[in-house]
Amino acid sequence: MATDDVLNIRQAPDAGAPIIGSLAPDAEDIEVIRPDDRHVWGLVNTGKGSGWVSLRYLARAPGQWQGAMPAVARCAGTEPFWSLNVEGEALIYTAISDSARDYRLTQSGPAQGRRDSFHLIAEGPNGTAIATVSARACSDGMSDRAYGLAVDLLLQGGDGWQHQTGCCSLGR
Repeated sequence: MATDDVLNIRQAPDAGAPIIGSLAPDAEDIEVIRPDDRHVWGLVNTGKGSGWVSLRYLARAPGQWQGAMPAVARCAGTEPFWSLNVEGEALIYTAISDSARDYRLTQSGPAQGRRDSFHLIAEGPNGTAIATVSARACSDGMSDRAYGLAVDLLLQGGDGWQHQTGCCSLGR
């Protein structure tokens, strides 16, 4: 791609579909949520929604996930609104109705015998946090954005275990 060119983001996986956004030629950290049936187009997030780009113009980053644990940066869910930010070995859980909880990552890796499911286990002063991240379609139920990673989150606290579900992304 030329330095003055852009990669069009289209409404549908078709070169004739309306353009809804674009990516600069030096754009990085583009998260492809899923390919189309022919693996020619990839669904990506743009603004408050999602659109399709031609995979011909994208290149995998060195060391990028191919069946290994993806570098999850943030997970979030609703009912109640919550988020889990991953910053190196630290996991920070926040909820609209609760103060932030800090955890230290103690274990992570693939689920036994699976290439599409991974776990994060963290310990903190409030107990244990266990997240199972799966490579599957996910919707936050509030926007038109698409996610390719879903999460089941278990938090240990004074009242026992709390279970929450949500979506994860590789970027903030």
